[in-house]
Amino acid sequence: MAESESKVTASLDEVLADLSAYIEYQVEEEVGTEPISPEVLTALSRPENAFERTVPDAPLESAAVDSVTERTAQLAAIAREVAACTQCPLHRSRSKTVPGQGNPHPEIVFVGGGPLADDDESGVAFSGRAGLLLTRMIAAMGFAREDVFICNVVKCRPPENRAPAPQEMSLCLPFLKQQLNVLAPKAIVALGATALNGLVVLPEDQGITKVRGSWLRFEGVDVMPTFHPDDLLINAKMKKYVWEDLKSVLRKLGRPIPPVRKA
Repeated sequence: MAESESKVTASLDEVLADLSAYIEYQVEEEVGTEPISPEVLTALSRPENAFERTVPDAPLESAAVDSVTERTAQLAAIAREVAACTQCPLHRSRSKTVPGQGNPHPEIVFVGGGPLADDDESGVAFSGRAGLLLTRMIAAMGFAREDVFICNVVKCRPPENRAPAPQEMSLCLPFLKQQLNVLAPKAIVALGATALNGLVVLPEDQGITKVRGSWLRFEGVDVMPTFHPDDLLINAKMKKYVWEDLKSVLRKLGRPIPPVRKA
């Protein structure tokens, strides 16, 4: 029993060291120093505190702890690689890198094309108006932001919020693949045409409008393409299509479909 406890303690010490290094990275990059919406701050504040709650006085299941701590450490290491990356010209104009955030072992990963202006300022993926709408979409599915992982194909904001160039996505894609290997999600939701193009090679005559709602595959994971929250801010009529796509994800996961709340 004593030997088991010492192994858990050693494992926790290693992870705390990794987390400490990650916090230093956040400070250096000034992640989170810009104002973020209250909803986003509330959602993002829980995962950090959740780790503390996994260290009670009662005996711990070492296998579960190792899984959480190892994934957390690996994601932190990838985030440090992203912060140091200078492979493409986007690093010259970025304010902060945006590696992504959320549950280290989620059922769903939401992937956008690239960070927007708010994300570039905060270092948090989907932290602006589109992020607030995404939070509501996730809540409609019966999840909270901290239950899922949210990121982009490209980890630095393209100037003027333009779509990432194919070469930029190609150079950044290995980071996303590394993250997915750690996260091991059951499904990916590709948000918008840019994210879809970054994940799946489609015929020229097929785009997000034609393939949304149809299951695809990326790195062995089922992918559901749907419209980006920004598209919904421009055209609210598209929300019904996105909800159909999200219901398909819930069915794939074997989860119940929550009733739609009428305004």
